[in-house]
Amino acid sequence: MRKTIKYFVLIISCCIELQVLWAQNLPPGQYTSTNKKAVKLFEESRSLFNYKKDDEAEKKILAALKEDPNFIEAYAAYADFLGYKTRYKEAITQYKKAIELSPKFMVDNHYYLGKTYLALADYDNAKLAFENFIKFERINPNLKEEALQRIKNCDFASNLVKNPKPFKLVNVGAGINTAFDEYFPAINGDGKQLLFTRDIYYTEKPMDHQEDLYLSKKENNVWQTAQPVPQVNTGGNEGAPTLSGDGNIMFFTSCMMQFGDYGAEDRKGYGSCDIFYAQKINGRWSRARNAGSAINTANWETQPSFSSDGKTLYFIKGVVDRAGGRKNIDIYTSVIGDDGKFQPAVRLSDVVNSKGNEESVFIHPDNMTLYFASDGHLGLGGTDLFMSKRQANGEWGPPVNLGYPINTANDENSLLVDPAGKLAYFASQNREGGFGGLDIYQFELPNDIRPEKITYTKGKIYNARTKEPLEANFELVDLETGKNITRSYSASNGEFLVTLTANKNYLVNVNKEGFLFYSDNFSLKEKTADFDKPYLLDIPLEPLDTGSIVELKNVFFDVNKWDLKPESKTELIKLAQFLTKHNTLRIELGGHTDNSGDKKFNTTLSSNRAKAVVDFLVKEGKIEPERLTFKGYADARPKVANDTPENKAKNRRTEFKIIGK
Repeated sequence: MRKTIKYFVLIISCCIELQVLWAQNLPPGQYTSTNKKAVKLFEESRSLFNYKKDDEAEKKILAALKEDPNFIEAYAAYADFLGYKTRYKEAITQYKKAIELSPKFMVDNHYYLGKTYLALADYDNAKLAFENFIKFERINPNLKEEALQRIKNCDFASNLVKNPKPFKLVNVGAGINTAFDEYFPAINGDGKQLLFTRDIYYTEKPMDHQEDLYLSKKENNVWQTAQPVPQVNTGGNEGAPTLSGDGNIMFFTSCMMQFGDYGAEDRKGYGSCDIFYAQKINGRWSRARNAGSAINTANWETQPSFSSDGKTLYFIKGVVDRAGGRKNIDIYTSVIGDDGKFQPAVRLSDVVNSKGNEESVFIHPDNMTLYFASDGHLGLGGTDLFMSKRQANGEWGPPVNLGYPINTANDENSLLVDPAGKLAYFASQNREGGFGGLDIYQFELPNDIRPEKITYTKGKIYNARTKEPLEANFELVDLETGKNITRSYSASNGEFLVTLTANKNYLVNVNKEGFLFYSDNFSLKEKTADFDKPYLLDIPLEPLDTGSIVELKNVFFDVNKWDLKPESKTELIKLAQFLTKHNTLRIELGGHTDNSGDKKFNTTLSSNRAKAVVDFLVKEGKIEPERLTFKGYADARPKVANDTPENKAKNRRTEFKIIGK
């Protein structure tokens, strides 16, 4: 999977360019060489290359050039071969020899010379070669368009190199990295679980290897020895994972046969690679399920990234051609609808998706910042890493190159940014401190390419009477906009974790069958995004029994008034939905005040506030009025002593009580 996911763009393009040149079966006398022995050696070299006998092919073409030092096609073909082998400096020498012999013959050599200079990050000479190429008439229009784009790239890259970003790579350690390849990291909401792909080669079968998912946990700021994920791994290939914020849902790529193989009969797919998901239940991953036809097709779907609000899956889709190659590789999204199912996938706009290829998409937990790799936007060569910010209208803004030396003339991708927005992770090889092959490294992300500041909230949902932990659904809503921020659920131990943007006020609603719904609100307006000090929520649920009472913590009034404030609507709609679902319940709305002021006025005030809620439920919620009563208690039933301003605020409240089932 790694080579097809990570490196296929470079490898396929090089192979195609080289084989097109060497496939020219020209009739005798139409080569620039009239030396029959040289021509024969050249054609033998081409044939050997097609049979993947590279060493023998190189010997033959060198012999052809020795036989005829003016054989232009042989110089050009040998240059392509050397570029394919990443022997770029040698390739440049051969292109130059071909051009010196005849600048106007095989003018594409100027273009490929420019590409080879780009591979060495020699932007000045690359630009000169491309400029020489476009001066010729009757050149390949597609190559001309690419050359013009690459000239822009050269200017852009030169400027980035002159203004480097602060960048220091640190290997994440032996808990994760080994002599095998590790890549495509994913992280959960609190930044303490890292999931990644490991490619294991078997010593008894050097050509046989397998990709599996591994998980490492951070303890005392050190990543512990990673363990395989046995419930998800099979005898086939699994990789490119993503975790939900609470770590309880995993999406990943599995490349299986259409009808399943390697003992994974349930791992049936629609095409070459599909996206699957699993849920963590009682500490174990469930059987993996295909994400469905709204996402997966007969083509190639991979590299998922799941948004922290639990609503949107971002992923990569490519068209598979008859030869098994991939093209038109773009970023797509699919949104989970109200029915809990993925809606048909939609391609992101041309602002993000280019005429080139996009890969390794990552949506940060702030849900506002998108990172991805592309070879179609202005960059330094190969695939570069980019960032796009969500605009006020919900659209994605113009991609920003992450800069040099984060990006280089080589391929960069597989980027992950931790929830705190400070550390970035990606896979690289041949770096200082490496363990061999591809390792996962981290670096501190420069301020100007960081995501929005976020924090996270964690807590526990339990039975208010028995203290037993509960699995329950909950949602968080932005109180100012009324927009739903996330929907999720607590695990079997009652615990949950959700990432949130700082500097907002939130409403939380919790629902579970057989219990009264729970509501509360909390403010992160003054909270700095500190991942060492998350916001803690303790959520007791009252069983649905006669006499049970729930405080409506998100019903608001102005001082000494009983007109409902607009931000109360979200809470009361939830109450109306609860009453509609439990259509035999009868409730009493109770208004309460503190002991300040005139008692008679407080009685009227509390009664009218309770009545305002009843009126809303009847008019807006369509609840039968005979199911609702109201009463104003003034300060007769305080929750706590009225001895401090904080306690007085707690006593000013609206509640509902079950008075009949």
